[in-house]
Amino acid sequence: MAAPSAEPGVGVPRQRPAPGGGRGPRQDYVDAFGDVDVFEPRTAADAYASVTDWSADGSGIGGGTDPYDAPPTGEPAPAKGSRGRTFTGIAAAAVTTVLAVVVAGQVTDRGDDTDVQSQSAGDRAREARDSASRSDGRPTPAGEPTAAAPLTYEQRMDRKYPLSPTLDGSGKFDAIQGIDKAPGKGQKFTYRVDVEQGLGLDGELFAQAVQKTLNDDRSWAHNGARTFERIHSGTPDFVITLASPGTTADWCAKSGLDTTVDNVSCDSAATERVMVNAYRWAQGSETYGDRIHAYRQMLINHEVGHRLGYRHVTCDKDGDLAPVMQQQTKFLEHDGIRCRANPWAYPGN
Repeated sequence: MAAPSAEPGVGVPRQRPAPGGGRGPRQDYVDAFGDVDVFEPRTAADAYASVTDWSADGSGIGGGTDPYDAPPTGEPAPAKGSRGRTFTGIAAAAVTTVLAVVVAGQVTDRGDDTDVQSQSAGDRAREARDSASRSDGRPTPAGEPTAAAPLTYEQRMDRKYPLSPTLDGSGKFDAIQGIDKAPGKGQKFTYRVDVEQGLGLDGELFAQAVQKTLNDDRSWAHNGARTFERIHSGTPDFVITLASPGTTADWCAKSGLDTTVDNVSCDSAATERVMVNAYRWAQGSETYGDRIHAYRQMLINHEVGHRLGYRHVTCDKDGDLAPVMQQQTKFLEHDGIRCRANPWAYPGN
């Protein structure tokens, strides 16, 4: 049921007529007013009529003067005489009772509205609680995006990354912070990892790959002969540097090496730097195809092998594993012999 509307120009709600069935003022109170219609609109003078002085004999109001012809004085006249006070009290009680009955009937009629409003408020509260509870532990509907789990080391090492083969970087390097302790008891070599600024590659991944690869038993740490420790300050035995093709060429030229023909890496022996070409690190080579993880392991082992004093060699029998010191970025076949790609110094088979 809609809330009562206000009549135009009136500041109170329109009263609904009381339906049949016993609603309305009691008859004895209506009789007390005689011919006065308690539901008739009352004027300003009416408001003072119930408390105006009555004559002693009850024959009239104010000694026979009609109060409706006189303007209100602004102050109600005090009631005089016991009869006047008694009747005035009855009249006031009757008016109060009538108003109470009318208001009660109005409230009763609006009970459905109140119930609906209370129910609506309750529904809104429950909906708010339900909405909050649904946000916790609620299964994600099909089609909605979910937060992707971070890639593992293996997954990142299995991916290729975009990088131009002609990129010539700034030549400025950042050392990867932190220390990776040497895990073995053999001859210890310390190294630092530098990454050229602006490459857009994951330097932390590169540093992690160097440490894992060099200390693998299939690498130069085989049988505990050597162990490798990454530092970021002080004086290391060498610096493994990830750099753009242009910067790689500049540093390799310092040791009389030309890396521009096949866009390769080098050990710049006249300097502290072992140079890893960022293009090859990011994209690999045709000889390894999609085996980018294994190619990166070969790249690290090959260039550090030069720093340890090893020279280039090739496989001698068709179908054999290529030695890690073979130039596998350039070729796997030579003199009619086809070698198999191999990233390790001591592959075991």
